[in-house]
Amino acid sequence: MGPFTVLIVDDEKTLARSIKLFLQEQGYEAEVAEDGDTALTLLEAMPPDLVFLDVRLPKISGIELLKRIREFDPHIYVVVMTAYGSIEGAVEAMKLGAFDYLRKPVDLDELKILLNRAHEDSRLRQELSYYRERETRTFSFEGLIGKCEAMRQVFQQIQQIAPLEEVPTVLITGETGTGKGLVARAIHMNSPRISAPFIEIDCTALPATLVEAELFGYEKGSFTDAKESKMGLFEAADGGILFLDEIGDLELPLQGKLLRVLEERTVRRIGSLRDRKIDVRIIAATNKHLEEGIAERSFRKELYYRLVVFTIHLPPLRQRGKDILLLAEYFLERIGTKYSKPLPRIGDRAAKALIQYHWPGNVRELKHVMERAILSCQGEILEPEHLSLRSPLNDQKKPPLPVNPLDLTVKIPPEGISLPQWEQALLERALQQTGGNQVEAAKLLGISRDTLRYRMKKFGIPRLH
Repeated sequence: MGPFTVLIVDDEKTLARSIKLFLQEQGYEAEVAEDGDTALTLLEAMPPDLVFLDVRLPKISGIELLKRIREFDPHIYVVVMTAYGSIEGAVEAMKLGAFDYLRKPVDLDELKILLNRAHEDSRLRQELSYYRERETRTFSFEGLIGKCEAMRQVFQQIQQIAPLEEVPTVLITGETGTGKGLVARAIHMNSPRISAPFIEIDCTALPATLVEAELFGYEKGSFTDAKESKMGLFEAADGGILFLDEIGDLELPLQGKLLRVLEERTVRRIGSLRDRKIDVRIIAATNKHLEEGIAERSFRKELYYRLVVFTIHLPPLRQRGKDILLLAEYFLERIGTKYSKPLPRIGDRAAKALIQYHWPGNVRELKHVMERAILSCQGEILEPEHLSLRSPLNDQKKPPLPVNPLDLTVKIPPEGISLPQWEQALLERALQQTGGNQVEAAKLLGISRDTLRYRMKKFGIPRLH
């Protein structure tokens, strides 16, 4: 965003220049026009973000100039200035779309308050515009193709739920890489809210404090780094859809706040006392078994029942049979076009390897495998060696932790070893053995999931995906 620019339109030269000087001292760019003709010229040359406009002007009246400004750009903020005896002009200006009005003689403190209000409103509006522009860029249905019975059911559910305006929250379940985000976007693209924003947030990508700030927004000064107010994603998605990916990783306090949003359809920024009404459709997704989270007291039961009213489950790729080859051909064609390479045919041996592979990364992994294959294949037929599939031996779990700790063979060096180092090693071993499944790792170690997550955070152990 560039500097906030202001145009002062007033035939009282002394007043106009004093306002200009005051604005420049505040760090704003400002210009003065003494009549309507000059103002229209500057309007095209600048153009301004805000206009302070005197109601009484020579040649073109302030009201007529306001109409011309609104025709030129309805997003320009206009504050009309009026003498005590001509308040009717200010009322008429407000009806025509003026942002606010100032009474003469102008109080510079009041002017500054109006200026800051307009500047903040402009910044939030541009932020909203950015969110909406970002979320309506090129959309692809890649991965949402298939003929197996499970995928047919998915398509049927999308067709059933997407066209409805008033619907419950949708929960999409499935392993990582199965295409949960694509299902959410397909619902949006086939819904009455298609022209409204679709905004996505990954609940695992940010610390809990940042997730709260992103979702709910905050007021200026509500915490140390809150230099200015910020709109949350709930507000940015107003009228559209907010997609909460990996909701199973949302911290408990935030789950409570989300439940309140779902029940009351209002949102409150951090540091604010005001509830804002929102019209947002919520789609959530998870690769976890939320019922286990309830048992482990890491997921709220009330929120769970709010989410499971309408559930769409995506099958893992290994269970989709010939869909694997259908998707492989699809990716092959798209990637070949991307790299301007002739399309090789998938050979019988490669097809067999694709069908037999267990696909731990699901559709996302298949896409990467096909991209690697087309780049490495120099002939007309894709062979198994072009696929570079991981050997099952490489994916075998590490030997289990012994049941009896005394069975561990540990060689303690002469300089000794700290217990925290040993604890960290055990945590990492349990997570590796369970493929990053925190519930299972906690069971192996005989601790709760909350305790496991606390100790992971304590030792800086990242989540495995």
